[in-house]
Amino acid sequence: SNEMFELFLDDTMTYSSALFEDLSVGAAPSWDAFAAAQHRKIDRLLDGAGVGPGSRVLEIGTGWGELAIRAAERGATVRSVTLSVEQQELAAKRISAAGLADRVQVDLLDYRQVQGEYDAVVSVEMIEAVGHQYWGSYFQTIDALLAPGGRAAIQAITMPHDRMLATRNTYTWVHKYIFPGGFLPSVRAIEDVTERMTTLRVRERMSMGDHYAQTLRLWDERFSARADEASALGFDAVFARMWHFYLCYSEAGFRSGYLDVQQIVLDRRNQR
Repeated sequence: SNEMFELFLDDTMTYSSALFEDLSVGAAPSWDAFAAAQHRKIDRLLDGAGVGPGSRVLEIGTGWGELAIRAAERGATVRSVTLSVEQQELAAKRISAAGLADRVQVDLLDYRQVQGEYDAVVSVEMIEAVGHQYWGSYFQTIDALLAPGGRAAIQAITMPHDRMLATRNTYTWVHKYIFPGGFLPSVRAIEDVTERMTTLRVRERMSMGDHYAQTLRLWDERFSARADEASALGFDAVFARMWHFYLCYSEAGFRSGYLDVQQIVLDRRNQR
């Protein structure tokens, strides 16, 4: 439920990796730095996609609307699509409260059914839920919707290519309890599928796995501190242990380097 996520997310209601200002060795960012770090992540992604005044922006995967709000505040017109009724409702409320309802449209729609032309397509940690057999459709859809000269910017959790291949047909604890149907790509897989199936090419990318480890640490600390409130919402002790394990398991993946998260900018190369 939205209420459960509100227990441990910061005020931006952003359920993806933040980008902290300083992660020197041994640094442990505080909760007070969290919202600014989420905005830094979003702003870098919007910069990569070239979003500015008058931009027509498509967001694949709404979350709770913070990226759409940031894009609209730049003077862009935003269409965001989601499959979650709960997220659509809360995102619409947050967008309206920000005074941006005239610039942002949130639709309950499969991204493959979107039509139109957009100067920028952005998508944050959505590809993980697509499933490896549909990565081609995901990037082909972005390719078809992107206007000439446009750019796409995605944030993707990744894993090493050899481990991706070895685990492609496994069924894990995370599949069963957290992300049914989810699968993490490798950077090589993203490059391969875009080169084979689209006119898009990876222009730049930035690794930020250490930032995700800190994001997950802060989420876990916050959720643990509000366990009584989670219980009052109907999430029992078994759920609390499961969620704690999931957050710590994921943090360990990023700390060890087994997992990474990338901001990736794609555009079309000039054809000669």
